[in-house]
Amino acid sequence: MTGVKICGIRDTQTMVLCARLKVDWVGFVFCDASPRFVTADDALRLHESAPSGQEGGPLRVGLFVKSDDDFIGQALRTIPLDILQIYDTPERAIEIQSRFGRPVWQACGIAKYSDLPTDPSMAGYVIEAPKQEQDHRPGGLGRIFDWSLTQKWIPPSSWILAGGLNPGNVQRAILESQAPAVDVSSGVEAAPGCKSAELIEKFVQNSRKALDLKPKLS
Repeated sequence: MTGVKICGIRDTQTMVLCARLKVDWVGFVFCDASPRFVTADDALRLHESAPSGQEGGPLRVGLFVKSDDDFIGQALRTIPLDILQIYDTPERAIEIQSRFGRPVWQACGIAKYSDLPTDPSMAGYVIEAPKQEQDHRPGGLGRIFDWSLTQKWIPPSSWILAGGLNPGNVQRAILESQAPAVDVSSGVEAAPGCKSAELIEKFVQNSRKALDLKPKLS
């Protein structure tokens, strides 16, 4: 099945739903510029409301934007994050991976084929549309890129497709990009920061249908 990550979770009902739907990852946003921002204490409360990855629940991903070691360390002392999703330079992402001993997914904005990453030392990559000059936060903006760019790419490590995905376009995105996993945030919200149970269920269902469609559309 296609892997599914629901990012920007802020309420226990959504956590419980994600566990029931057996999504692979849930994301907590530790960036105060985002309407999906949570504190480490908030994230702990959410974490405790649903089975952990070790218990068969979703793995916990912490999203950090140009965060220093103290900030990341404090979060990790509060909540047992499984993966760190980093918006920073490749050098800084590798440093964080080494410093904290957690797998790091580096976020990469892709405008052309040559933007796709090639470094196998990173545990994973989040492939999405590039940040633009006017953007005041790195993600959750509902913007897509040319998904066909990843078709002939040989990824150096695991990767996940993000940016502008929603229940209506996720199947096409998977088929065009050949992504093994997808990440959604604003595309399953009724309002910024407010997740919709109906949209999450449709997104998960449609993501998992994509593999069934591949033989018909190839």
